[in-house]
Amino acid sequence: MKKHILFFGLAVVIAITACQQQKLHYPVARKTDQADDYFGTKVPDPYRWLENDTSAETAAWVKAENEVTFGYLEKIPFRDKIRERITEIWNYPRMSSPWKAGGYYFFTKNDGLQNQSVYYMMDSLGAEPRIILDPNTLSKDGTVALTAFNVSRDGKYLAYGISRGGSDWREFFVKDVKTGKNFDDHLQWIKFSGIAWFGDGFFYSRFTVPETGKELSAENKNNRVYFHETGTRQDQDVLIYEDSQHPDWSFYPSVTEDERFLVISVMKSTSGNALYIKDLSKNNEPLIPLVKDFDNDYWVVDHRNGKIYIMTNNEAPMYRLVAISDKAPDMTKAITILPENAEQVLTGVTFGGGKLIAGYMKDAHDIYSVFDPDGTFLHDVELPSIGSVGGFNARYKDNTAFYTFTSFTFPSVVFRYDIERNISTEWFKPKIDFDFDRYVTEQVFYPGKDSTMIPMFIVHRKDMELNGKNPTWLYGYGGFNISLTPSFRVSRLIWLENGGVYAMANLRGGGEYGEKWHEAGTKMNKQNVFDDFIYAAKYLINKKYTSPEYLACQGGSNGGLLIGAVINQAPELFRVALPAVGVMDMLRYHKFTIGRFWAADYGTSEDSKEMFEYLYHYSPLHNIKPGLPYPAVLITTADHDDRVVPAHSFKYAATLQSTYKGPNPVLIRIETKAGHGSGKPTTKRIEEATDLYSFTFYNMGITPKY
Repeated sequence: MKKHILFFGLAVVIAITACQQQKLHYPVARKTDQADDYFGTKVPDPYRWLENDTSAETAAWVKAENEVTFGYLEKIPFRDKIRERITEIWNYPRMSSPWKAGGYYFFTKNDGLQNQSVYYMMDSLGAEPRIILDPNTLSKDGTVALTAFNVSRDGKYLAYGISRGGSDWREFFVKDVKTGKNFDDHLQWIKFSGIAWFGDGFFYSRFTVPETGKELSAENKNNRVYFHETGTRQDQDVLIYEDSQHPDWSFYPSVTEDERFLVISVMKSTSGNALYIKDLSKNNEPLIPLVKDFDNDYWVVDHRNGKIYIMTNNEAPMYRLVAISDKAPDMTKAITILPENAEQVLTGVTFGGGKLIAGYMKDAHDIYSVFDPDGTFLHDVELPSIGSVGGFNARYKDNTAFYTFTSFTFPSVVFRYDIERNISTEWFKPKIDFDFDRYVTEQVFYPGKDSTMIPMFIVHRKDMELNGKNPTWLYGYGGFNISLTPSFRVSRLIWLENGGVYAMANLRGGGEYGEKWHEAGTKMNKQNVFDDFIYAAKYLINKKYTSPEYLACQGGSNGGLLIGAVINQAPELFRVALPAVGVMDMLRYHKFTIGRFWAADYGTSEDSKEMFEYLYHYSPLHNIKPGLPYPAVLITTADHDDRVVPAHSFKYAATLQSTYKGPNPVLIRIETKAGHGSGKPTTKRIEEATDLYSFTFYNMGITPKY
């Protein structure tokens, strides 16, 4: 292992002087007199024109902002060294857990610096792997990413999806598994749809074609379910289901493993869904509505032994597994297989080896247990430590399963699991040029503003001193029932090896403790999320992990909203703020692409006067105020982000730059040919990580040493 100096140098120059080394001149963004009336309150929106992502004026503003930002970043003296070290440690082989489909085994592998992971197949376990699909051949710069990969039950066909430039728009293609040749099939205008094979074709859903020039910003409506026959044109696809009375609703089709039932999940938000099923073994059988309302979440696990197994949080905020008869499907007659556990959230169920393998989450880390199909507990799966399990792949009749395990200082390891004997053995373990034994992960529970105990993971060197001078990176999300569990990120190692502390707070709004925890951070409870994060920062400061001079905060998407809100409410706590692809305009978010689906978490400015006032009170864009001591801010977004459109970050940056007159930089980094984050090539990930860490070290007055 190469020797590295693992200590950071605290520069004699204080942080404020460091950020004053460069005099910044921000582009002047034109202001208009645009204003909207919300229940009698006039709200100015002077940068509304930045919502037009295809206009020449917006393009000129983006170009000018990037020139300022990259001009600043290029002058950071240690930026090249940061890039070199990140590239060095990033260059290690890694692979996914294998999964079985169509009689073959498949897995992905990345040799180290490949832009996209390559898909391999094996005729059997232990057989020589061969490439079935290499996404790196689809574009020279790696900006075409694979988003779906599904093999037909008979193993004849592979249907796969791609995304171009990071957009949520998907295109589907079909390949012959034996020959590796592509058919002529080319399906477009697909978002958030799987590939559900049935015979020689598959079910999927798509939206109507958007207006030219508004592909990345217009609302996506009129979702429909189709059946595509392999070898035919998209315009020949058979319409299976639509609801013209509800153009805002979306549909996600899936098929049980035995291809007996088509399942359609009906969604109008990110929480709660209706559920329809259709018996595919009978001709002209109608769709049966199992659930008509949107009050709870339901998803079908599979169909086995005359029963349809369904996970739900109906009457079970921590989730439970139920089963209904396949002869007369009726949710009112469901029997409970795995009852709600008061201390652990049921996160998923897989059939394998004739048994149920259930994933649970306790205090934001994973636990796995094995049950008989009737719900009788058999044993727990022994895991290496506190961490996260991913890709638990099993088949009903196979005794062998695979899963990955990871944690903050535990790179993703693939385990082969003997279901009957309850034995896990390492299948693949990566090797990284880093001494993980010198670091420790602790979990603390701190009181929030209302005394609710909030969990937080803290990662640091074992010999760290609690002296208030440790550079600390605080990350949070807090929304949409999404749970933050221990995970490994190779770029984070450069922070840790330079004496940095990494902290991740499990805020309300997430799913760490079930639906009640989620609801405690939604709509009129959203302020709880911001308070939880602010109190996480205060805990780290009070316990001397760090101080405001050395504390950075980061979050993406809903987490970008979080960062925007907290630096308006408590800017004095942070030295650096890194809001990524954030929802910054809480009054208009629902007017773009699929933003309306977030209303279950946020509410909208059109719901009521009370809801408008609540949103207006914390909206990051609308609460930027003169005189606040804002930290150094580096906003990140991308030109192809059609989930949280970049107009959020554009308007936020223009407003913050024109309002804040202090010494700290306020920059926006706008990536090209990239989107919300998924599928971003390795080269772009390394460049972005380089800039985030360089900006943070620089504005803390810290010079990394190697």
